[in-house]
This record gives sequence, C-alpha cells and structure tokens, in this order.
Amino acid sequence: MKKLLISALALFSLSASPVFAEDSSAKTLLHQMNEASQHLNYELSYILIKKNSIEPLLYRHAREKDNQQLAHLVYLSGPVREVIRRGNEVSYVEPGVEPFTIESGNMVAPTIPMLNSDVAEISQYYDFVKVGRAREAGTACQVLRVVPKDGLRYSYVLWVDENSHLPLRADLVDRDGEVLEQYRTISYSISDQLVEMMSGLNKVQLPEVLSLPKGNIEDTFWSVGWTPEGFKPLELNRYRMAITERVVESQMFSDGLFSFSVYVSDSDNFSLKGQLVRQGRRTLHSFVKGNNEISVVGDIPPDTAKRIAQSVTFKAHEEAKP
Repeated sequence: MKKLLISALALFSLSASPVFAEDSSAKTLLHQMNEASQHLNYELSYILIKKNSIEPLLYRHAREKDNQQLAHLVYLSGPVREVIRRGNEVSYVEPGVEPFTIESGNMVAPTIPMLNSDVAEISQYYDFVKVGRAREAGTACQVLRVVPKDGLRYSYVLWVDENSHLPLRADLVDRDGEVLEQYRTISYSISDQLVEMMSGLNKVQLPEVLSLPKGNIEDTFWSVGWTPEGFKPLELNRYRMAITERVVESQMFSDGLFSFSVYVSDSDNFSLKGQLVRQGRRTLHSFVKGNNEISVVGDIPPDTAKRIAQSVTFKAHEEAKP
C-alpha cells in the first residue's frame, strides 16, 4: 500500500510539474513585459480593431534621468485627441471639452492592455499560460493567455516580443472564444533619443491638476451582495442627473484588470426595464426592482453583470435613503 501511494504521488508530481513550470514561466514573462513597458524608451504604432471600427494610434514612452515617466498617446485619425502623462499627472485633450489634468499614474485611454498591471495582484484571480511562439510586427513573440480562474470575466491573449519584452498585440476574448477587441502593433522602435524628444512635454503648458471630489457618501440604502472574487469596491458617489433631475448613487469595482460600476436610482417612466446589451467589451444591464432602477455597466460578460445586478439588496423601508 505504501509503495502504491508513493508511486501515485510521484506520478502526480511528474504530470503536474510542466503545468506549474509553464504558469511560472508565463508569470515571469508578464513581469518582464511590465518592467520593459515602464523602463524602456520606445514608440508603438498600432491599431485598435473593434467590431465596427479601426482606430490608428501612436504611443510613446520615455523615462528621464530622475526616473520620471513621460508618455504620449495620439489618435491618428479624426479630430485632434491626445493624452499626456508627466510623472503622476495625466492630461486629456478631447474635442468639444476643455483640456483637463488629473493626478494619476495611469492613462484612461486605449493603450495596449496590462502595461501597468500589478502581475502579483491579478495572479490571485487569473492563470497565466504560455501557448507558443508567433510573429507580430515582423518579430518573434512569445504568446500567452491571461485566463480568469472563475470563468466569470474576459481573457486576454498577449504577444510579447522575445527580445525587448514589449507587448505587440493583445486580443480581448470572451468565454466562447470570440475576439471582442484587438490591439495590433504595425511598427515599433526603441531609442534613447526619445528621452530628449519627449522632454519637451515638460515645457508644454497644460491645465492645472483638478481637485477631484472624494466619495461624498459613506453609507447608503443599498448594497451589492455578490461580485466575482477579487473585485474591490471603490468610493460611493451621489449626484443629480442634469436632464431628469434624478438622484443617482454609484459605486465602482475593480480587480486590477477589469472594472464595472453599479448605479441605483428611483425608477420612473424613463427607467430601462430589463435591458441587457453588450457592445464589444462593454455590457449594460438594467432592470427595476421595487421602486428602484439598478444598472450595471462595465467590462464584464452579460451573465456576470446580470448576476451582480440581481444581488443588489435594499435596507428595510429604505430608512437610509436620501
């Protein structure tokens, strides 16, 4: 019996080792990608492919001698749109909107995914699997998958340059294997000359940093009963809609890779009753529960959004309702 047990354990260890080694190797590659994307001086020309559109973009990154990071994202078609990062300040230039600057280390923009993700943090909720080699933008790449452990979120397939470790392609994939978005690099370069060129961004006069209001409520009359593991709640907010005058409360949740928001308001004739829509990566689910309208909007599958919305509960008699 003892020999049989030892043999079984040995067989398990032999069969499991390659899987663990593959996961470790993929995780190491992601760490190298993250390190390269934040420390190299490089330029990426890529396209963002969605179901009904193709957006050409140019992304430049440089790290100055004082370790301050500079980044510049330019939309190459249509009206002038750009995003500028100087250290922990990010400025947005959009058509029809006054330029503004916020304090942040991340651009809210279509950059290639996982450039600044915390690999150690998201490894609690995602598996990393190397799937082979391929070519992208004319160079050899390692291909890996970032797959949710619970099957309740989307996945990424990443193409990472074998030499520079920069990400050259990223496919956003749903649970059925359908590609929802693709980021595909057309050309790229790595050069320390970018530091001198991009240092000119420090001389550009950009808007002062906005003082963003913190969450203006600490307690509310509703709560979200269920989210996929790893999604952490951020601040609660309350505001009034400009057109309908309805008071809306909202809370964002993020797992470090994807995010969604829950909105709660009084129901009225304008309420969306039982609507479930997915457009690309973005899902909207809205329905009426009692006298309240609940909406979930974010980068999550429709079934997950529906389950989150249905888990929202309200305090008895809504005693805490504003």
